Amino acid sequence: LSVPTILTRMGVSEGFWHHEYWLPPGAIWEDLKESADVHYPQPQHLLLCIPGALLLIFVRCIFERTVALHLGRALGVSDKRRPKVQTNATLEGFYILLGRTPKKEELVSLAKKSDLPVRKVETWFRHRRAQDHPRLMKKFCEASWRFTFYFTSFFSGLALLYDKPWFWDHTVCWLKFPQQPLPSILGWFYLLELSFYCSLVATLPFDVKRKDFKEQIIHHIATITLIFVSYCANMIRFGMIVMLVHDASDYILELAKILHYLKWKRVCEAVFKVFAVVFIISRLVIFPLIVYYYFVTKVSLFPISCLISAFLMILQLLHIFWSYVIIQMIFNVILRGEKRQDARSDTEESERSEGEDLAKNK
Repeated sequence: LSVPTILTRMGVSEGFWHHEYWLPPGAIWEDLKESADVHYPQPQHLLLCIPGALLLIFVRCIFERTVALHLGRALGVSDKRRPKVQTNATLEGFYILLGRTPKKEELVSLAKKSDLPVRKVETWFRHRRAQDHPRLMKKFCEASWRFTFYFTSFFSGLALLYDKPWFWDHTVCWLKFPQQPLPSILGWFYLLELSFYCSLVATLPFDVKRKDFKEQIIHHIATITLIFVSYCANMIRFGMIVMLVHDASDYILELAKILHYLKWKRVCEAVFKVFAVVFIISRLVIFPLIVYYYFVTKVSLFPISCLISAFLMILQLLHIFWSYVIIQMIFNVILRGEKRQDARSDTEESERSEGEDLAKNK
């Protein structure tokens, strides 16, 4: 069966899958018919990302509650005791419904309603915000899971591609496109990456919220879209190269976070510098000047190639934004020696202020 026939039976409009939208000029879906020895991407296989994402979430929960938790405790990661918040229905209602940081006039109004001094109301909100602030162990476990996945993904992808001539020569990458047979192992790798990013989207509300939360959402949506359309259009070779270029620095960042949570300052700074170099080379040099350049020069213009080009440009803009943050962090924290904190954490209360509050309560 051809791709449009299969998808039409699945309830998807045949017009949506017209070959002029998905394939370069001169190519049709019949060119990608499978045989006993030759296999091509089948879009319906992407539905496996749903159980795949659920499975990864389950594996992550087990990993974080066993391996990462025990490892963190063994390495000395511990959560600081935080001030307890006294039950107050008025203040709690405002906190949940209207905001975590009331203005000065709102503090005065809440103080009158609660029959408390303004200073105590202000302290209550500070303690309440600290209560919602993610624990150090939670951050450590999340970073450990991401490090494990990115590390495995990058080196597995490298092992799969290092002997492929099209991995090293981007001219060869586009030869005979789109009639490029799909090795089953690359198809499964593609599904694994798609499942992982779907799992990240599903767990965003429960994960540690970062300052670049909105940028992360844009990144995940762009990544999922690129994986989906590149698979359907049989741009597997190009997609594998893009994923490998991106994975090259991700596991180093997660390792730097782990070292930061362990308070291994010197090792953390060294690893972060390595991450910065790898990130800038892979995202600001290799990706735009080699990978993206060959894409726009070797691939004919058709609707899906234009869509992919647009989303690749979105990723590149995010790369520039994050490179600026990384360089700024290296300059301010490492070279200037300013107070260190996780630059992407949604931090509202400093550990010092929490310590002072605890001391006052003793």
